[in-house]
Amino acid sequence: MAKEDVCEVTCFDEEKVTKVKNELSMQNTMEVSKLFKALADDTRVKIAYSLSVEEELCVCDVANIVGCTVATASHHLRLLRNLGLATYRKEGKLVYYSLDDEHVKQLVNIAFTHQKEVALRG
Repeated sequence: MAKEDVCEVTCFDEEKVTKVKNELSMQNTMEVSKLFKALADDTRVKIAYSLSVEEELCVCDVANIVGCTVATASHHLRLLRNLGLATYRKEGKLVYYSLDDEHVKQLVNIAFTHQKEVALRG
């Protein structure tokens, strides 16, 4: 039985396929997939969103916002930092995190905007 969301015949537009394959070969898809993998965790999404709302938060603030231990917050923040999504600075005994740049903030905000639009469509 054929499904509605699958082509019923096998054919392709050679010009489009070649164009996109060439474009794709010049992109670092593995690194981008790591970025999305980092955000594929509910706690890290909460942290990223929190850092998009408040420019900078200390690890203790993050732990209280997302409802986890300081150790857990620190672990997730370190992972976000290692993947280039967050940055930190130390001030005395406190460590403050922020999103790496405006692109990360936009990515987080666009994801939430899209989720709301999808929810409204049903």
